[in-house]
Amino acid sequence: MKLAIVGGGSTYTPELIDGFARLRDVLPLEEVVLVDPDEERLALVGGISQRMLAHAGHPARLTTTTELVAGVTDADAVLVQLRVGGQDARHADETWPHEADCIGQETTGPGGFAKALRTVPVVLRIAEAVRRHAKPDAWIVDFTNPVGIVTRALLQEGHRAVGLCNVAIGFQRRFARILDVAPDQVQLGHVGLNHLTWERSVTVAGRDELPGLIEGRLGELAGDVHLAPELVSGLGALPSYYLRYFYAHDEVLREQRTEPTRAEAVRAIERELLALYADESQVEKPAALEGRGGAFYSEAAIELLAAIHGGEAERAVPRVVNLRNDGVLPFLPDDHVIEVPARYREGRFVAESVAALPDDFTGLISSVAGYERLALDAAVHGGRGRVLRAMRAHPLVRDHDRAERLTDLLLAENARFLEWAA
Repeated sequence: MKLAIVGGGSTYTPELIDGFARLRDVLPLEEVVLVDPDEERLALVGGISQRMLAHAGHPARLTTTTELVAGVTDADAVLVQLRVGGQDARHADETWPHEADCIGQETTGPGGFAKALRTVPVVLRIAEAVRRHAKPDAWIVDFTNPVGIVTRALLQEGHRAVGLCNVAIGFQRRFARILDVAPDQVQLGHVGLNHLTWERSVTVAGRDELPGLIEGRLGELAGDVHLAPELVSGLGALPSYYLRYFYAHDEVLREQRTEPTRAEAVRAIERELLALYADESQVEKPAALEGRGGAFYSEAAIELLAAIHGGEAERAVPRVVNLRNDGVLPFLPDDHVIEVPARYREGRFVAESVAALPDDFTGLISSVAGYERLALDAAVHGGRGRVLRAMRAHPLVRDHDRAERLTDLLLAENARFLEWAA
């Protein structure tokens, strides 16, 4: 199997390589190609990745290239993990919304919208190269945020694509430790949109353990997602950390105005990592990589690719992915992208059924989904009017004057990335 990683110069790539080395029996790889326009980072990340595979005795050949077509040619799968504008753009996404009293975040709210506008056209161009040059049945696995919007853009253009996020696998691993069972024994009732999800059940051997966990470990679970215990108890479900931007917006905004941005923290971590990657004696994943974020991403990616290219045992296990709704959540259009457990069957992912959701869940999902559809329209077709309409539709914005202000701020910060705004 040949795997191309677009955005392979990311400092996070060695986490993937470490997973490939540890889980070689789950996903046999013959060739890995790192594709990235940044020659300097590609050389450093490619160097340590080659050393890691050799040190682990993994037989896969690892190469690097700055040429997209060369990288994806004859690939069996293409993993997309890129950040248009780098950490500088992320820092902007995390700060300029504050001028209009909104949270700054790279996937949620106005900052997440800016990231979608920058990202969707780039990913669609990558996908066209994959369509033309990869194997005819090659899958695109998108880990690029905002995953839901990017995945819908790919599916809308007819690409064989699925979206991947590490939130669900992080919860699975957390619950497995609490319950003292193997992770593959834990099945999650995970539902919502990317970065807007709830765990409604935690099933082990046919028994839902979540009610007992909420009753017995309420403070611990609420603390993990930085939300009030009474909120978690009242929901009867465990929200992802990203729900904090909705349930505690003003508190988060106050914190953000006084604390360094995540982009600033990541910049410092990346400087340390790149220095380590340059050390030719470094043949294992550095401990400092744990601070980079994306915990369990390698396991999630490997499990997903194994479901596609592996045998029946791998395909029998439901995995949380981003895919077309197709009636699973009846209050959303069929072509909207949702995040739920699914199984790989006959060349496609098929979502598990989902029990009816309470009205507060459906209301928030519907509202954010409406924004996402307008955001994708703006990302594909451009135009200030489309940006303003999507901005105004976001439930964290609503107010027209605030939406006007945020639209002006977004365009001022991102015009250089938007072909239609040049």
